[in-house]
Amino acid sequence: MTTLEPRIYLASQSPRRRELLAQIGVRFDLLLFRGGSRADSATCEDPLPGEPPDVYALRVAAAKARHGFRMLQERRLPVRPILAADTTLDVDGAIVGKPRDDADASAILGRLAGRAHRVLTAIAVMQGERLEQRLSISEVRFRALSAAEIQRYVASGESRDKAGAYGIQGFAAMFIEEIRGSHSGIVGLPLCETALLLREIGYPV
Repeated sequence: MTTLEPRIYLASQSPRRRELLAQIGVRFDLLLFRGGSRADSATCEDPLPGEPPDVYALRVAAAKARHGFRMLQERRLPVRPILAADTTLDVDGAIVGKPRDDADASAILGRLAGRAHRVLTAIAVMQGERLEQRLSISEVRFRALSAAEIQRYVASGESRDKAGAYGIQGFAAMFIEEIRGSHSGIVGLPLCETALLLREIGYPV
């Protein structure tokens, strides 16, 4: 008798989240939304008026997980746990997400230069109709950046489609003086919280 290896669904377009899940040996299949989560009204990433960054990140992650569950039902796919996540920055209480374009990326990086900000990554796991969530909060401090450094970094293309317009695992590592918290959470998926949450719903990790 053959025992099937347990698997989950990852509701994310992010290659970084795929790499992080693989790093801890979690087996998964991708559950992709129409044109990405930004293009799907059910997982709209626009902040609500006056919404705090932590509430925003948890709400968006939960919306992605719930929408993933509806997709399983519509597509008649095998029922397994669904993992979703959302990463945003908190700069003086303001939500800073992914840049709209290169000009916006430059403006965001100029705002982050020479100071600290918080990186919030919310994870949500949907097991049937049960939803469980965790929030990882880390602090990142940038050194002062020149306009030329920002311009070169944005021109590299690395800032595109990343919360806060930078990737700590790439060239932007040379901008960072200090981090407090979860490195994997800053990348996009806090592995400690993810492993504990998956264990809680019965996935052997």
